[in-house]
Amino acid sequence: MDKFPDQKRAVQYLYPPIDPFDQRMLDVGQGHRVYVEQCGNPDGIPVVVLHGGPGGGCSPAMRRYFDPEIYRVVLFDQRGCGRSRPHASVTHNTTWHLVDDIELIRRELDIDQWIVFGGSWGATLGLIYAQAHPDRTSAIVLRGVFLMTQRELDWFYGGGAGRFWPEVWARFTSLIPKDEHGDLIEAYRKRLFSGDLSIETRYARAWSAWENALASIYSSGSTGESPGEYARAFARLENHYFSNAGFLEFDGQILAHVGRIAHIPGVIVQGRYDMICPPDSAWALADAWENCELKMVRNAGHALSEPGISAELVRTMDRIGGR
Repeated sequence: MDKFPDQKRAVQYLYPPIDPFDQRMLDVGQGHRVYVEQCGNPDGIPVVVLHGGPGGGCSPAMRRYFDPEIYRVVLFDQRGCGRSRPHASVTHNTTWHLVDDIELIRRELDIDQWIVFGGSWGATLGLIYAQAHPDRTSAIVLRGVFLMTQRELDWFYGGGAGRFWPEVWARFTSLIPKDEHGDLIEAYRKRLFSGDLSIETRYARAWSAWENALASIYSSGSTGESPGEYARAFARLENHYFSNAGFLEFDGQILAHVGRIAHIPGVIVQGRYDMICPPDSAWALADAWENCELKMVRNAGHALSEPGISAELVRTMDRIGGR
């Protein structure tokens, strides 16, 4: 769940812009080709960056949280979004396909272990990957923790967050007949997969706007209209994953399996006023994970671009890198 406005607010804390030294399209199977890039030091400490959404894709700003002299930074667009193809496709697109893709990328790049760095849905995927492959994970750095539970989905799509943003919630729900308001994820699913591109795009923009409006603590509640192609991939993939409870075996699986990563050092950077992924999930995770440090950032919401969150993430990666 991740699209961040106000990116320039964080610029003062980030490393200068950098271009990749490697870009490729990787055939991951089932008709999917995934965009992968590397930047920084080819001989540096490997770190894999997991973007949010699902469906958000990577941005050049994500390269800038790491000292390019210390880190070998691997970014990729998950199936169906960004530069990966086919665009907006949910066929053969599940959490476990993504976990396999991460492992394929690691092997393709001849990396033994790497740091897992992810926020929002990227935090979800990072935790699931690390629990599946703890021997390949040297450290975990998370932002805006989302544990993929029904309770969290009910908060954001069942009216909890809407109590704080009633005018934005009204815009989000107004496109759906009242008799379908009991399950807005399902109601939007019908429209996002209607087969009519104009309908899919209209509802995708509304889905994306609801989330974008709540991402930053500086938000006024209004957002610009997302490009149709981006919004359609973002909304369809998010809805697909949320309709299927993240393709997990049971509700609460991530927290139940935290023992699998107990030995791995972790850092969570969490906005105190995160309206999309409330801090109690980060607190519960840190409480159960004995080797984890929780950094609660005051005056910050959900967005990666919140100044306090950006500053803390850069400090964390500098510290891990030995600066």
